[in-house]
Parts: sequence; structure tokens; C-alpha cells
Amino acid sequence: SNPGATGGGVALFQESRPQHDDLREGRAGASRVKAGSLNAICPYFTMFPLGFPYAVLKRRAGKRQWVLDPFSRRGTTNYAARSLGLPSLGVDSSPVAAALTRAKLANTSPHDIVGLAKRILADESWDDSAPRGEFWSLAYESRVLRSLSRLRSALRTRRTSPASDALTAVVLGALHGPMNKGAPWYFSNQSPRTYSPKPNYAVGYWRRNAFLPPKVDVLDLIERRAHRYYAGENRAEGRALQGDSRDPTLFAAIEERFSWIVTSPPYYGMRTYVPDQWIRSWFLGGPPTVEYHGAVQVVHRSPAIFSQELRQVWLNTASVAADGARMVIRFGTIGDRLIDARELIRESLHDTPWIVQTVRGARTSDAGKRQAWQFTNPSSDASQEFDVWTKLHA
Repeated sequence: SNPGATGGGVALFQESRPQHDDLREGRAGASRVKAGSLNAICPYFTMFPLGFPYAVLKRRAGKRQWVLDPFSRRGTTNYAARSLGLPSLGVDSSPVAAALTRAKLANTSPHDIVGLAKRILADESWDDSAPRGEFWSLAYESRVLRSLSRLRSALRTRRTSPASDALTAVVLGALHGPMNKGAPWYFSNQSPRTYSPKPNYAVGYWRRNAFLPPKVDVLDLIERRAHRYYAGENRAEGRALQGDSRDPTLFAAIEERFSWIVTSPPYYGMRTYVPDQWIRSWFLGGPPTVEYHGAVQVVHRSPAIFSQELRQVWLNTASVAADGARMVIRFGTIGDRLIDARELIRESLHDTPWIVQTVRGARTSDAGKRQAWQFTNPSSDASQEFDVWTKLHA
């Protein structure tokens, strides 16, 4: 069984990424953003370092200029914009990504988040029926799982608010992760933080090691996380959309005009964003099983098709760009795809209003144990990542 997302180089429950590596890149003041900040609320593989969008926007963006990320993933660009007082929009087809981006833009407080959690957990009218099966019984202690199911039911059906957006992300970030000696930081049995363990492998691992799910005070854990991530955040302006950035009709309904687009599209060959987040997808209303089909994402059947799909996204971003807008793209491939990432991204920009000005080599993805490195065969060299700077044609 493959414990990880797609390939080798990922040891189950022994991830090599530091917990808060987001601040290891960028020279324009990203280090001043506190390491325990909101950006770290729910890590997963499809993320780039906070220092990248922060440095771009800190150096170049003017006051009140809108920022767009058409592949928002966990909302890193949107959080960088928030930290700098810039309004932003994040778009992603993944429900998990949209939920996390929404939470990065939520104006709320730990008091409101915890108060909402208390009311939900005390209200027995919410459905707390839990998924059944060996995986679920070993992943979570029974009372913890019922509490999570009650939160799931309430947050799916009640009217959304900044507090509910934040509470959703607080729970998503705590759904699975390693067990520690002190107060628990996750609800689950021993697991990875960044991707959901696959059931068969996880059950075998837990049984071989006689691991039992911890008895966690759900409300206490929520309260500690709420204070960790939402205390002292500045006001945000912006919103998140769950939608397909290849869809022109989605952008036709957007009224804002964006001076900066800072994004990182799916790296060529990385296809398993949805199944890798299947437990978080369950909490948002999905099935309690791993789903490998039906995901809305850029097609990876060939470089030509992939490039064509990205081209439509760049055309859509141009349709909502302000005069003189700039777009900065970080891109790469996973290590076992013998594709020139620079040529692939250049090809995707052909026949669009975006003119390539500079292509700069970013650090390889093994620096900081980032994104594509985790999906690389350990015997292969890490893929080079590139930052592509473009400007809207006048």
C-alpha cells in the first residue's frame, strides 16, 4: 500500500517538513510575520512559502491594489495580502482549499470561535452519527468522533459567518497529525499532518504498533488553536470562491480589477489533491471514503493538454486584470516527470495578453522540504522551481 500521496519519498507519519517552514524564504520582511500565525492553521502539500508572495507584494504592490490567486490552495497569497493590508480574492476548485482561503480572510476573534463551538457541541439537535468501520474506530476515540460529526453537521448546514469559517479551518487543521507527550494538538491517532492517511495502510500501522486513538477534550483543543491562530490578526478585506479557474463564466461575474496575480498552479504530474485530503473533505460534507475520481482539476494527460488548460486560466485572469497588471507564477514539475518546467509554463502563456519579462530560478523543492520534493522518488534529484514574472500587454 502506498502511504503517501502519489509516489515514494514520503514515509507514513514521519514527514520531514518543519512545522512552520513558511517563513524560510523571502527577504522583504516576511520574517516579521509571526511563525505561529494564521497561515499555519492547516498545512498540506500544495503550498508555497509565505515569503514568496509576501516579498513580491511588499516590494511592488501599491496601496489598495487588489491581489488575485486563481489557485489559492491553502490561501498563502491571500494571507500575505492580509498581512500587508491589501484586499484579495482566492479561487480554487477544492472545497478544502476554498475553506482554508476563506478562513485566512475571516475577521473574527478567539472568543467568537470558541463561543460558536460551545453552542454547537452543547446542542444535541445536530446530527452526531459517526462513520463506521475499522479505520474510523482506530483513527478517533468514539466520543471525539461524535463531537467532530456534530461540528460537521452544524457547520455544513448553518449560515456561514466569519466565526464559522474560522472554526471550520481550526478543525480541519486538527483532524489528523502526530501524537505528542503534552496536551494533544490533533484529534487523531498517529497520522501525518499534511495529507490524510490511506485507510488500509493506517489500520495496519496502528495495529502493528498498538496505537490507540487519544481521548481528546475537543473544546479545549479548539480553544487553544483559536487563540494560537486568531489572536491579534489585522483586519482582512477580500473573499474566497470555490470554483474552476478555467471557467470564463466564473470570472465574468467578478467585479474587482486586480493589479497583482501571484499564484502557483498545480505542478505537472501532481494529480491527487482531492484524495490526499479525503478526511478533510469528509468534514466538509464529502463521503467517509477515499474518492479517486470526479475531482475538478487541471488535466495532466500530456504536457500539451496541461499547457492548454493553464492557458485558459491565464486568459481568464487577464479578463479581470487592471491596466499594467503583473502576474508572478511559481512553477515546477515533480521529479519523475522529465519535462522542462520553464518551457511548459512559457507555452501556456503563448497567445495570452501576458508577456514574459523574467524567469528566475527558485530554490529547488528539497530546500525547506517543500511541495514537489515530497512527491519525488528519493533516488531522483529534486526538481528545479521557477518564478515567472509577466506583465499585461498594453
